[in-house]
Amino acid sequence: MNAGLEGGAAAPSSEQALSRPPLRFVSAASLFDGHDAAINMIRRLLQARGAEVVHLGHNRSVADIVRAAIDEDADAVAVSSYQGGHNEYFAYMVDMLRERGCGHIRVVVGGGGTIAPQEIEALERHGVEKIYTPEDGRRMGLAGMIE
Repeated sequence: MNAGLEGGAAAPSSEQALSRPPLRFVSAASLFDGHDAAINMIRRLLQARGAEVVHLGHNRSVADIVRAAIDEDADAVAVSSYQGGHNEYFAYMVDMLRERGCGHIRVVVGGGGTIAPQEIEALERHGVEKIYTPEDGRRMGLAGMIE
């Protein structure tokens, strides 16, 4: 996901790309959420671009995702939430990662049309790296969102 995980630098040469390990993601749909089509597409696109992805599926708690991210030495988590409760859920995820000394693990999320613009600003201030919206998908396309 285009969340600055590469530091905004130009694409690496093939030699550089071979010398560094692939990015590692944990992906999931949030607790009480069975809407996993979007996160499954993102997961497949990340994998097609060489990222390692541990996919937890749908209906996953913050504790499940944080535990997996730490256990898998992930660079980032990618989570979708279409059920509401996203402000508390994503803020709690950032807080739990920080409490466990893993604030370096980036949190990138999407939520269809359920996350309002003012909520996006608040979540980003709290430490969520990026919140993707339907407009991002229309403007950038799925492939553009992960590059």
